[in-house]
Amino acid sequence: MKPASGVRLLPNAITVLALCAGLSSVQFALQGSFGLAIACVVVAAVLDSLDGRIARLLDATSKMGAELDSLSDAVSFGVAPALILFVWQADGNRFGWVAALIFAVCMVLRLARFNTLLDDDDQPPYANEFFVGVPAPAGGLLALMPVMASVAFGTGWWSDGPVVWGWIIAIALLAISRIPTLSVKAVKVPAKAVAPLLVGVGLLAAAVIQFSVITLMVLLLGYLAHIPYAVHRHHWLANHPEAWDVPPRERRAIRRSGRRARRLGIRRPRVARIAGARARLSRGGLSAADTRRAARSANGHRGERQRDWRRIGLRRNNPGR
Repeated sequence: MKPASGVRLLPNAITVLALCAGLSSVQFALQGSFGLAIACVVVAAVLDSLDGRIARLLDATSKMGAELDSLSDAVSFGVAPALILFVWQADGNRFGWVAALIFAVCMVLRLARFNTLLDDDDQPPYANEFFVGVPAPAGGLLALMPVMASVAFGTGWWSDGPVVWGWIIAIALLAISRIPTLSVKAVKVPAKAVAPLLVGVGLLAAAVIQFSVITLMVLLLGYLAHIPYAVHRHHWLANHPEAWDVPPRERRAIRRSGRRARRLGIRRPRVARIAGARARLSRGGLSAADTRRAARSANGHRGERQRDWRRIGLRRNNPGR
């Protein structure tokens, strides 16, 4: 049974609220209230994470909702952060405006690629666990980190024009890159970790209330720090098809077995290379100097094997007996 029309309108209403929050951040930036501008972008990110989930829970997904969500993300996390940074510098720097344009365009391109990948049926089964590049909400908040540092600590090297515009271009490149990042939707919390997680949520709420900007900066730095792990996990899954459709516990068992196999693995003995040299010698492929080196190496290995047998107090079996 389909939900009522009013219920189906709820996800789109949340998306419109996210759009309004993103646009309001520009107004607060023009008034010089950069703390409120950052808060509006955070509210837009929270609402953006809710509208899709609510639409799926209510079975209220639609083509219009998907297009509206992309438009809201482009404004809230592409245009709004670029304008906030340009207004924050307020020096009329032409290069600053170019950097702001580059960031906005890259965020729009990132969203267009995301919508294209949604209709791609050739993706491997593990692809839904990752984003391609930094997602739009994270990219918009990461771009505002110089403003956050200025609000929390005052002016410094992080508020210099070249540093700010270099930072925003770097985040723009991360957004359109092919670097995999973890998707929160694919994270599964085991039952025994629910209680510690709830305690952590309470501590995080207390930190946000007391040190809101600093806590947000720490979370964003932690997000940047997770990227190498996401790349490693994506590479591991690509090379282990047997782990694509198994639960997390079995994946961990596969990973542990692979590590044990590497620790217990025996390297190929060096005598194999000597055997290969003798084989080439039989085909006439070695010179006289190569022959002498192979013989000396073979004698050295034979002596090492004899000493090893004497060291452990055993005698090799004589096949002639």
